[in-house]
Amino acid sequence: MFSRTDLQYLDSALQTLEEGFRSLPPFEPVFDGERLRTVLHETALRLRDNFPYPHPLYAGQMLKPPHPAARLAYMLALYLNPNNHALDGGRASSIMENEAVAALAQLFGYRTHLGHLCASGTIANLEALWVARHARPQGTVLASAQAHYTHARMCEVLGIKFESVAVDKAARMDLNALEARLRRGGVATVVATLGTTATGAADRLQDMLKLRERYGFRIHVDAAYGGYFILADNLTAETRAAFDAMQYADSIVVDPHKHGLQPYGCGCVLLRDPAEGRFYKHDSPYTYFTSDELHLGEISLECSRPGATAVALWATQRLLPMEHGGEFARGLAAGREAALALQQHLKTHADYIAGPAPELDIVVWLLAAGSRSAASRRAHAAFANAAQHNLHLALLRVPDELAQYWAPELTTDSRTVTALRSCLMKPEHRDWLPRITALLDTAAHAALGA
Repeated sequence: MFSRTDLQYLDSALQTLEEGFRSLPPFEPVFDGERLRTVLHETALRLRDNFPYPHPLYAGQMLKPPHPAARLAYMLALYLNPNNHALDGGRASSIMENEAVAALAQLFGYRTHLGHLCASGTIANLEALWVARHARPQGTVLASAQAHYTHARMCEVLGIKFESVAVDKAARMDLNALEARLRRGGVATVVATLGTTATGAADRLQDMLKLRERYGFRIHVDAAYGGYFILADNLTAETRAAFDAMQYADSIVVDPHKHGLQPYGCGCVLLRDPAEGRFYKHDSPYTYFTSDELHLGEISLECSRPGATAVALWATQRLLPMEHGGEFARGLAAGREAALALQQHLKTHADYIAGPAPELDIVVWLLAAGSRSAASRRAHAAFANAAQHNLHLALLRVPDELAQYWAPELTTDSRTVTALRSCLMKPEHRDWLPRITALLDTAAHAALGA
């Protein structure tokens, strides 16, 4: 499961890197090799207490192993440990970040942009909402009831009013509910989620843009999970239209540490209007003197930021260009194929109640039972039984408003019902699906008496 042969490529790259510093007098850091070996061994033993995230039988949460190019480039950069705040802390890595971010902006159709990498989608959304507050100082932020909790929490941090909007049966923002709220006025920003973390639902951005023409609000796209699916060639026409409309949003967030094959944490925030960089203006009396070029710390809320993150993303994009029909895009499509195949299996099996048709690569389903509470008990039992056979799934608490749509046959003895959930993010999930469904069926059957 863990490749060690690729370390030879790191050794070769280190030699190339070191040659660039031959003019320096010799220097070797001193450390106790045996003590280091012992501590690393102890560390490895502790790390065994984890789920097998890189393995195809891990089909639970949205955890995808970084590509070897990202992992090795990150390690290579750590030998220098650049800081992408000011150019004197990370000259090469800052340029690499600008290039990598520009490639993401181009992917989403931005002709102009301002953006940078950050620690996570949470911080990226914080920055996008912070800019939105400056651009439109008065008004409320709206997001769907299935949007990430980040938005409500970050609005609280920023002192912005926040309201959630009801969702439809596919867990997307209900456009009728949205327009009803817009009619009341006072809305500054609407968050469109393209790939909710619960079900992978994509809000209908193409229709929200039409509402923007009438009501004049700002649109922020939270594509932290789903953004890269703009490259997939097997989306439905409706979902494709939502992704194609991203170019008209005022800001976009995407997490390369999800489908972008990067280590944690690597988020990205993009602003369509570069002039909004004026909101970041600040003075640092000792930082920005090594170059007249823009320093990334001048357009970000974070100060010190790992240059290794930018180097890893840049290297991955060089190896796997973000182009339609390319190797990277085919990997996304393979995950979606696996999700569609799992959904079809669920629909033809009496033990399951299939949830909404997957829009990306997340699948949600319930276990057949007489009531919501019984279905929840059975889901927990199947979850545990599957794990005993090395198939790792996830659980989802489904609220009443969605349970009514997805499982009307269950007696309503609870306000929620627990479902099973899989994020089929790895391309290998497509080929492993027969084994996954066999283990799932065994676990579901074993949970009959729960």
